[in-house]
Amino acid sequence: MALPLAGLTVLDFSPLLPGPFATRMLADLGAQITRIESPSRPDLVRHTPPFVHGVSTAHAYLNRHKQSLSLDLKSPAALAQVLALVATADVLVEQFRPGVMSRLGLGYEALATVNPRLVYCSITGYGQTGPLRDRAGHDINYLALAGIAAGSGRQADGPPPLGIQVADVAGGSLHAVIGILAALHQREHDGQGQHVDIAMTDCAFHLNALAAAGQLGAGEDTPAEAGLLNGGSHYDYYRCRDGRWLAVGSLEPVFLEALCQALGEPDLLVRFRQAPVAAKQALAQHIAAQDFAHWRAVFAAVDACVEPVLTLPEALASELAQARGWTVTVETEAGPIRQPAMPIRFSRSDRR
Repeated sequence: MALPLAGLTVLDFSPLLPGPFATRMLADLGAQITRIESPSRPDLVRHTPPFVHGVSTAHAYLNRHKQSLSLDLKSPAALAQVLALVATADVLVEQFRPGVMSRLGLGYEALATVNPRLVYCSITGYGQTGPLRDRAGHDINYLALAGIAAGSGRQADGPPPLGIQVADVAGGSLHAVIGILAALHQREHDGQGQHVDIAMTDCAFHLNALAAAGQLGAGEDTPAEAGLLNGGSHYDYYRCRDGRWLAVGSLEPVFLEALCQALGEPDLLVRFRQAPVAAKQALAQHIAAQDFAHWRAVFAAVDACVEPVLTLPEALASELAQARGWTVTVETEAGPIRQPAMPIRFSRSDRR
């Protein structure tokens, strides 16, 4: 069965997370990925625990379905080998600071003369232009400068370190895939490749669909615990008696009514309309009076947008995860490794 991107060839010069996650998605969709690694400076993810069969689980996941080629890019022979690969490649992905690839003779302008159809994607923290183009950064820095961290968490405690890398992956990786596919589509019409500039901070800001739109359009700021969706309403997490948590997303009136009925507190619905802050406090006290298992059983039968906050092992063992095929077992040279599956489903070209 042909996969959607079968026949697409990609050269991947990126280490760590954003670039490899993007090219792993392209590989899952059928693209042929050749990963170029330095023989003297191996990707740090190779040494990131935990390990299974002696292999980093993160590295195995980010680089599945890829080929790897070790080349010293400062060597003339290696440069010639790369240029030969570029001549027939569709896409190149790199994640160095601006200017590094050009100094190696592998910048977009140089490679476009070798292959004018090449789609060349650069992923950086702050972009190819601008005052921070040469500055180092990580996910937490990009979220801070994009105005996202300040609107997250609790006013008393400050922004939380998130459990996933939002700017790296949702910002860098996913926008890179979108940019690459869009450039390939345009190439189908005019035959020309182009340079795709992905700045993770730009893209993290772009994800802020509600608060940023409100600030820009109406001049309205949304600091932590001040908005409908960041803790300023009953849409929030609530601690149970045993220390576990519930996620309450009962925004619409029909779901809020179902929540109050399930709690055995129908009058709370009126209180939410009249005094929402006091009503939220009452809701927190009510949930804190029972254990997690009690509320999980109650809301399993109620369509109120109330769900248990699961640990990762619990989520993976859930009926939803099993039914939707969240995981896949990949055969590697070291042995089989269970990994997150590609979540995008196609009616006639799935890789399972």
